[in-house]
Amino acid sequence: MEERELVFEYDEAESSRLDHFLVSNLPELSRSRIQALIKAGEVQVDGETITKTGYKVEAPCTVKILIPPPEPSEIIPEDIPLDIIYENKDVAVINKPPGLVVHPAAGHQTGTLVHALLAHIPDLEGVGGVKRPGIVHRLDKNTSGLLIVAKNDRAHRELQRQFKERSVEKHYLTLVDGQPPTKIGRIEAAIGRDPANRKRMAVTTENKGRAAISEYQTKEQFDKHAFLDVHILTGRTHQIRVHMAFIGCPVVGDTVYGRKRPTLPVKRQLLHAARMQLQLPGAARPRLFEAPLPDDFLQTLARLRA
Repeated sequence: MEERELVFEYDEAESSRLDHFLVSNLPELSRSRIQALIKAGEVQVDGETITKTGYKVEAPCTVKILIPPPEPSEIIPEDIPLDIIYENKDVAVINKPPGLVVHPAAGHQTGTLVHALLAHIPDLEGVGGVKRPGIVHRLDKNTSGLLIVAKNDRAHRELQRQFKERSVEKHYLTLVDGQPPTKIGRIEAAIGRDPANRKRMAVTTENKGRAAISEYQTKEQFDKHAFLDVHILTGRTHQIRVHMAFIGCPVVGDTVYGRKRPTLPVKRQLLHAARMQLQLPGAARPRLFEAPLPDDFLQTLARLRA
């Protein structure tokens, strides 16, 4: 992509914030991207460089913005197979397998979902950030299931808005140790960093964490385990794993929040993002996506049913 220079005439009766004006005229760019361009000195008002995002523009004036090409990524695309459930010009819905890390991080500089996406969607580079192109939300390495990827800035911004406003409906399937106190229940417990271990999350008071709500429904009961459908109304880090452990029913295979030795012969936490309903950019109605349980989860259920 080449550098672009765009010029807009401001002739509104009332003044407006500079970033708000540019967002309304450049819907393909996120507000954070525009604010970053302003702070980087890429915006001029009547020939004067403005670096304050809240600068008030008043009529009549000319606003010029220089949009540089996306910063080259150091991530090298890798031909990793992807299970793509749905794809159009704006989004791709992926059924992520367990064991696949979503984006590069310490200890995982190659072989991530992002590496695979850049091979499949070359134009993805620069959307939503250099290190996490297209990523709107994430799943833990060993959690499987649905993950939606934005293929352009407009779609990225729209999907982020839906997740922020909690209008995306997300259901997970999980197998837990023990039995919940009721077959159907609701857990309202704030989640924050564990003060004893900053790499973990924990249930905490609201002034030290963020509100978190999970609703569960028992699909099947076994002697020492339960198969649950969990609907999360918030999207906190490790939310289901923390909430299930909080009620005494940790996710099977979760060695961080549950048993150090799994109660069943599994190699990861049995947690799967099974259903997700959201409104695709430009669509008139919400759309439901579903991902089948992976083989290791199905085999464990079959063993319990035998």
